[in-house]
Amino acid sequence: MERILAIDFGERRIGLALSDPLGITAQGLPTIDTRKTKDIFSYLQGIIKEKKVARVVVGMPRNMNGSIGPKGEEVKKFIGKLTQKTGVKVIAWDERLTSVLSKKSMREAGTKQKKKEVVDRISATLILQSYLDSLSEKESLTDEI
Repeated sequence: MERILAIDFGERRIGLALSDPLGITAQGLPTIDTRKTKDIFSYLQGIIKEKKVARVVVGMPRNMNGSIGPKGEEVKKFIGKLTQKTGVKVIAWDERLTSVLSKKSMREAGTKQKKKEVVDRISATLILQSYLDSLSEKESLTDEI
């Protein structure tokens, strides 16, 4: 199966996660510091090529009522550029509450690290796992028919 890359987009950091080859689990990758990485799209293209990524899922920030605010508009622009520069299918995925869940899972795991890079990586992992779970739910429904 194809590998899927997830992106938790931020101005200072970009959290990343990658699916296993079977598309069952998500694993976090090192976070990109946008202040230190000059060409983010080339960097992402390198990951896409090296890991044989067929699809990218980008967390879409939404307001609690489902509308897209200013941050969501920034993400839309990022998705447009990413699609244009990589040629890979890019999917916007609802990321509401992923940062809250990231911090909660860190507390529950007893992680003393409060680094924002860790939160971004966990957020990307949660975004990807949510997407992967939705795919397996669709397959389960298809199998039952």
